[in-house]
Amino acid sequence: MTHLVPLAEVDENKVTPGVLGFIVFAVMALAVWGLMKSMSKQMNKVDFKEGADPAAEARAESGSAPAEPKAKQG
Repeated sequence: MTHLVPLAEVDENKVTPGVLGFIVFAVMALAVWGLMKSMSKQMNKVDFKEGADPAAEARAESGSAPAEPKAKQG
């Protein structure tokens, strides 16, 4: 009798993600893609214009340079 050698040995004790793991991963990837697309759309709607800094205007009018931050000691 001829002994058939399998092309790939399957270990019954080995756990693999299989089709269910792929489906869960694909759903999560689609959810992240959708959230990123939605966030991008919402961020494009934001029209943020920063007001002028009153302290910087006062320094510019008086002609003085901005104060140097104090160095940490220790």
